Amino acid sequence: MNSITTQQKRLRSRHRSDRRFKYYGMIAIAFALAFLTFFFVDIISKALPAFQQAYVQVSVNYSPSIVKNYNTAIDKNDRKLVSKTFLRTLPRKLKAHPELLNTTQIEWALANHRVDQYLKGHDGHGLKRKDQKYVDELFKEKKIELNFNKGFFTNGDSKLAESAGILAAAIGSIFLLLITMAVAVPIGVMTAIYLEEFAPDNRFTQAIEVNINNLAAIPSILYGLLGLAIFINVMGVPRSSALAGGLTLSLMTLPIIIIATRAALRSIPDNIRDAAYALGASNLQTVWHHVLPLAFPGILTGSIIGLAQAMGETAPLLIVGMMAYIPEAPTGILDATTVLPAQIYTWSSESMRAFEERTAAGIVVLLTVLLLLNAFAVWLRNRSQKTW
Repeated sequence: MNSITTQQKRLRSRHRSDRRFKYYGMIAIAFALAFLTFFFVDIISKALPAFQQAYVQVSVNYSPSIVKNYNTAIDKNDRKLVSKTFLRTLPRKLKAHPELLNTTQIEWALANHRVDQYLKGHDGHGLKRKDQKYVDELFKEKKIELNFNKGFFTNGDSKLAESAGILAAAIGSIFLLLITMAVAVPIGVMTAIYLEEFAPDNRFTQAIEVNINNLAAIPSILYGLLGLAIFINVMGVPRSSALAGGLTLSLMTLPIIIIATRAALRSIPDNIRDAAYALGASNLQTVWHHVLPLAFPGILTGSIIGLAQAMGETAPLLIVGMMAYIPEAPTGILDATTVLPAQIYTWSSESMRAFEERTAAGIVVLLTVLLLLNAFAVWLRNRSQKTW
């Protein structure tokens, strides 16, 4: 009787332990979801104002004097509200359209960051009291508006917050991703195929495998030092170029692709290989016609995830000089360029409030791209996965 009672107590104790473990797991998941919710709400709330920009309606006098001094084109009171970016374009616009000479045009001009932040209700905008009253009057007359900030997507970087955009960084990121994909994916996949399917199992190949696993775990900034030493100092690749950054990120991505490819190849049952060998296929024919097609979804998924990780890297790119100020979009892989993570880092170090919201907007754009790449990898894996 005592033995049965003891067993029942132990059974109840185990059930209580199971319930506690279940509750701990639920609490951990709830905490993680709460943190993610707070993170996304905070970032998105800070980023939304960046997708709007203030524009002010001004009278522009296209006199010959604006070629030497563009400040004479508009009234003094309006000049306090207008961005210098707009004023600097007036001489070029007059040169492109000579028919505007000695005419006065009513145009919507880009407002400076002080007016923009004041209209958005942010503190610390730096607008004087009398200028605030003037802005309020123009707003009532509908001569100042907050419109969609298309310049955020069509402009490069700028020292003026109201005209800063992500175009140059986005194109640089595309160049970088293409170079990384062109170098890392073929080399990584072929290396994994050789190690998994053809290489003999000896101490040399085992040492290679251990080093590959170790390379996947070292800090990414060390790859930046390696890229600086090899590609810039030895090979003479231009500093701050997409080629230097792409080759550096290729070194960092290679171990990830190799490990993912080997895992995909190991997931293929040996029965498929044995059946091919039984029909007289060679080792190469077996791998090429039977193993690789079945492992392709896993290989592609691992490659996409590796490239997505490379796209979000900043540390190795700092070493190869991709923190440069790039106002114009690059036209080739040898031009100086920057990338979205580096652009976000640069904006985050600025003191102006307008750069803070652009930093958040850049983070939202980068997160969106990374989430889409990972979602595409998951969708591709589920769609292409085969059972046997």
